[in-house]
Amino acid sequence: MKIIDAHIHFSDIQSFHQTANELSFVDYSYSGYVKEYNEANVVLSIAMGVTETDEMGFPDHHAATPMGIDLGNRIPDSVVYCLGINPYNMDREAIKRLETEIQKPNVVGIKIYLGYYPFYAYDEVYEPVYRLAEEYSLPVVFHTGDTYSERGLLKYSHPLTIDEVAVKHRKVNFMMAHFGDPWTLTGAELIYKNSNVYADLSGLIVGTDRELKKHSEGRFLDHLRHALVYSNSYDKLLFGTDWPLVPVEPYIHFIKNLIPKEHHEDVFYNNAVKVFPKIKSFLR
Repeated sequence: MKIIDAHIHFSDIQSFHQTANELSFVDYSYSGYVKEYNEANVVLSIAMGVTETDEMGFPDHHAATPMGIDLGNRIPDSVVYCLGINPYNMDREAIKRLETEIQKPNVVGIKIYLGYYPFYAYDEVYEPVYRLAEEYSLPVVFHTGDTYSERGLLKYSHPLTIDEVAVKHRKVNFMMAHFGDPWTLTGAELIYKNSNVYADLSGLIVGTDRELKKHSEGRFLDHLRHALVYSNSYDKLLFGTDWPLVPVEPYIHFIKNLIPKEHHEDVFYNNAVKVFPKIKSFLR
């Protein structure tokens, strides 16, 4: 079975390095990615663009829009990416830069970091992003749910705020990162109700294979199982890891245990091709 990882990171962010060194124990580097993903037979990964400055660190008000990926001097052949948006840097020049960058072949989407920045999905600051997404047929990925920073504000990352945007912009496909976890039942209703809303299953656990096995056997993810059954929308779910927060191969097995086998090809491959149409040229 071919696998696409629809949510990884490939940015030089201090908290990612710290997580890799202390919690997940993955080699968060160019060579580490190539080795780990080749061994897991993942054919393509979609990285979420994000950068930080020395002034603040992510979530960084000083980072320039669009935010790209900057881990090392080159990008692996099997990595494409979504451009990140800093709503504090959305003047006319930033929008021009965004429009220029999204035309690159390996830019396949746009990422908005709800919760990390204190703006709702329906805030006017993001309207130029949605217009460009529609014009260039690109999906918009939202961070939803828990934030991997105490500086985040959860009311902005609740998935319900996406409903208004999805209704207003019917020609744009939206993807909720992390299925809105822990508000996964709300996330389930959103993908059930809105034909243009999808969700990835990344970042549900942080840690090693041991952590993944422990949570697979307990009741920790009962809320997620409830949401999966409630929505019954496996054509709207995408596999993702949030690497380097977890090692990729154990996370593949973790998600396989949550998804009925007859839906594996959709969740692990087909749905990503549907949501991110530009990736077709990178697939053999």
